[in-house]
Amino acid sequence: MTSPDYNPVVTALKLKRKSRLLEVTFDDGKTFQLSCEILRVYSPSAEVHGHGNPVLVTHKKNVNIKALDPVGNYAVKISFDDGHDTGLFSWKVLYDLATHQADLWAQYLTRLKTEKASREPLIDMLVKYHN
Repeated sequence: MTSPDYNPVVTALKLKRKSRLLEVTFDDGKTFQLSCEILRVYSPSAEVHGHGNPVLVTHKKNVNIKALDPVGNYAVKISFDDGHDTGLFSWKVLYDLATHQADLWAQYLTRLKTEKASREPLIDMLVKYHN
């Protein structure tokens, strides 16, 4: 179990575009794979967090990362291919997402179901109706 005062440091980031995964390695030796979708729906941006009232981000099943830009020695700015690029992912935020992703994912799926929302991309749904 990690100490609550542990300040993680990312030692490696590897974007796997084809599988839509970001592999993150920390200075404690642990490596995690985070889906682009979970990173997008749990972006630490004000847009997603709704200034204290988290917004349910939907239709991001196929979202991918367009760019990773280091911010000092403490964070990375992630730009997604849906245009979202205001989330600054500190090493602590990435570590918390990585170590709690199973619970966070379950909460996300429950919230989608409760609000009758979908992970499916809107563009694919539109294509189906035209074929």
